[in-house]
Amino acid sequence: MSWLESEIKKIENTKRDKKRAAAMYFAAGIVIALVACIVFSMLCSPGNTGGVKVIRIEGEINVGSSPNGANSEYIGSLIRSAADDPLIEAIVLRINSPGGTSAAGEEIIADVEYAKTKKPVITSMGAQATSAAYHISAHTDRIFANPDTTTAGIGTIMLFYDKSRAYEREGVVAEPIKSVESKDAGSDYRALTASEKKYLQSYIDAGGEYFINDILAQRPNVKREDIDDARIIRGEDAIEKGLVDEIGNLYQAIEYAKNCRNILGKEAAKTAEATSGN
Repeated sequence: MSWLESEIKKIENTKRDKKRAAAMYFAAGIVIALVACIVFSMLCSPGNTGGVKVIRIEGEINVGSSPNGANSEYIGSLIRSAADDPLIEAIVLRINSPGGTSAAGEEIIADVEYAKTKKPVITSMGAQATSAAYHISAHTDRIFANPDTTTAGIGTIMLFYDKSRAYEREGVVAEPIKSVESKDAGSDYRALTASEKKYLQSYIDAGGEYFINDILAQRPNVKREDIDDARIIRGEDAIEKGLVDEIGNLYQAIEYAKNCRNILGKEAAKTAEATSGN
């Protein structure tokens, strides 16, 4: 190979290397831009405010996975996803609910407890957070409410309708085929028997007692006599009774959550110091 051919080949190789390097830089730039866009979209999503994820629990709380409504599996998935997300530093539950089934509330509570092992979880009550909705709130690190938020309502209930007389007037006759006498207890075509009422009352009493005892365990400043009649309580009065921690709206709860790690750390240090001093 002549000297000239060698020089030409060197020039061609240099050009090829430059093109390859340019292509690599271009591809790297696209990847970096995509990552930046993803991070930006996550930080600026409607439910994410400065590292705080807002999760809404609105309406009646039920067991289910549908995103339409306050369904336990769906809400739980949002809570656990936020708990596992390293870009989210705290979670705010925005609750506006009359409650729902005990089991649905208990499912969401399990997810709240999971999240609390990783980051602070704060409650912001809207117009109402009663019964199962309050039960969920009691398991969070701090509760914010408005002065006229309706809360508490700590109790359990079952409701049955006896339409047998109405059916009789209309000429409707029910003919159940059942393996045992009480299989159709609660059906609207007949009244409950005395033994069925007694059993169902004990069932409800057990659920109600569990509910009250759990609230007392989560909120040690609450007195049993303030909640065991299932009364509803104004947000402002709920602070005096130990059911709520602070008056404030959603944005005040978010602001608290932003600083929550430092605040909770200082409170824990004070508690530890007071305990060691005793």
